Amino acid sequence: MQRARPDPRSALIALSITEIASWGTLYYAFPVSLPSIVRATGWPTTATMCAFSLGLITSAVAGIPVGRLLDRYGPRWVMSSGSVLGCLSLVAVATAPRLAWFTAAWALVGIAQSMALYPPAFAALTRWYGPRRLRPLTLLSLAGGLASVVFAPVTALLVRHLGWRATFLLLAAVLLVIATPLHWFCLRLPWPGTASPRSGTAFSDIRPVVLSREFTLLATALALAALSLYATTLNLVPFLIERGLDTATAAAGLSLCGVGQILGRLGYPTLTRRTSPHHRMAVLLASGALSIALLALVPGPVPLLFAGAVATGAVRGMFTLLQATAVSDRWGTGRYATLNAFATAPAAAALAAAPAAGALLAAALSGYSGAFLVLAVLVTCGAGLASAAGDGRP
Repeated sequence: MQRARPDPRSALIALSITEIASWGTLYYAFPVSLPSIVRATGWPTTATMCAFSLGLITSAVAGIPVGRLLDRYGPRWVMSSGSVLGCLSLVAVATAPRLAWFTAAWALVGIAQSMALYPPAFAALTRWYGPRRLRPLTLLSLAGGLASVVFAPVTALLVRHLGWRATFLLLAAVLLVIATPLHWFCLRLPWPGTASPRSGTAFSDIRPVVLSREFTLLATALALAALSLYATTLNLVPFLIERGLDTATAAAGLSLCGVGQILGRLGYPTLTRRTSPHHRMAVLLASGALSIALLALVPGPVPLLFAGAVATGAVRGMFTLLQATAVSDRWGTGRYATLNAFATAPAAAALAAAPAAGALLAAALSGYSGAFLVLAVLVTCGAGLASAAGDGRP
């Protein structure tokens, strides 16, 4: 008797769980643990943060070959291997005797991130759901947004009672026990295109798209938007403190930014029904520029500043889904993983630079207001490029 094939809904549920675990352990655990790592080791804060940034850059670079593997073999092997590598790399982080070891370990974490975070999960749902992909992609992004809600307080509690090394060892075990079996047993749906061993693997097959004017403009616009939106939200607390708010109130503003992200993702399907791909991107990035400029130009009162934080968070939340759908909306779902890796690699590198970029701009311009205005201009440029890119050639 033929074995029943897994339902796509089972894969969606599994990926929703594994994205929470993967983002929580491979990403959000570090910023929560950073003060304890610096205190316990004596390593400079900047150098320790650079190790984490190296991981993000490595993830961006590794995303392209990982995308090719996804198109050829599907997500089961790739994401299961990513979970195992994530576990091993977190063990390497936890046992690092020196900063050089610690830095190399985060480079390994970066490879695991490219195999286990949003891009491969988005690729899986895009190929399996096809024209019905938007709703599962939205649900997955909402689930992934819970990672910080779950793992930030849990990591803080573990670090307080166990220390940072034992915490990362425990998180490595959590990733292995939760993500690996779910990836292996729930991502078994047939993978479109695997009948041909060379399907989606040759760069010559996608060269006309990747080297096209439309694709280049799209990738550049995504990079400018990623740099600006993430630099703004990641520097929101020091900006609000500069505006005169105390630390607790500024932290509340950051929390409201997170609420805005959830609202933005919930509203994205409505936006897609009313706009074409290139109009959608141009409108979204223009809205981001406006919200960042509002933050930069309005001195107060607090409710208005919080409104700007919510609006910026909403744009950032929609931007996550925009990155997931921009390529498939224009060039279809065939070879999606490879094309999306090329399109979003510059944005991923910009994301790695975003925290430092915001702080450096603020230092150079004597405050976050000037920095945010520059970031608003960059998003505006991205909106212009998105408009010029058009809708591609699906």
